[in-house]
Amino acid sequence: MSQVVAFSGGKDSTSMVLRLHELGEAFECLFTPTGNELPALLGHLDAVMTMVGKTMILPENKDLFYWMEFHQALPNWRMRWCTRQIKIEPCIAYLVKHPGSTLLVGLRADEEKREGLYGSYAQYRYPLREWGWGLQDVITYLNQRGVKVPARTDCALCYGQRLGEWYRLWRDYPQEYAKGEDWEARTGHTFRSAQRDSWPAGLAELRQLFEAGKLPRGATVQLTLDDSDDPQACRVCRF
Repeated sequence: MSQVVAFSGGKDSTSMVLRLHELGEAFECLFTPTGNELPALLGHLDAVMTMVGKTMILPENKDLFYWMEFHQALPNWRMRWCTRQIKIEPCIAYLVKHPGSTLLVGLRADEEKREGLYGSYAQYRYPLREWGWGLQDVITYLNQRGVKVPARTDCALCYGQRLGEWYRLWRDYPQEYAKGEDWEARTGHTFRSAQRDSWPAGLAELRQLFEAGKLPRGATVQLTLDDSDDPQACRVCRF
């Protein structure tokens, strides 16, 4: 029976991978790419794999842009097909092809109400819960190991990001932001919900305000590991 870690590169799965390696457990790491990862995440994934001497399993997958073309729509709060079709279903397909696997999921001891999302395709372990680790334990451990986890481990164009994150995407990765504008124009939909705040929902309109010097709240605040526990964030992409 093989143990497979559901690895997103977030703080919880990162701490789990490093601690399992310290304990001498045998496991592999499975990462389901979206094709829209930010450079900081890709660098982090490679660094963690080097630390534990492993190569990531990358299951067969279609990327975010394929599925947006397929649906002729953008993922949003009501149509969260991206999580299922890009993250969960490729993982399930891998488990089906490898019966008898145990999937190790990074749910913490302070997340009693959360459950795994993958169904009866494998056995499950929750090592962080076994160790009694909550959020502070995870943060303390990563600090002790000198490991810095990127604040963003989701898609560059994730509908769930906050306004300040859209601002930093425009500022730091203008080409990625421009892709978002292009997809909004092509589909007639927006990534952001018009009801979330008083700012425009469309990325083009947002950019015009950013270019005019208007700063959203939190635009210059450096995100911390605590911020990735935002209940509005995509949990599968960030744990």
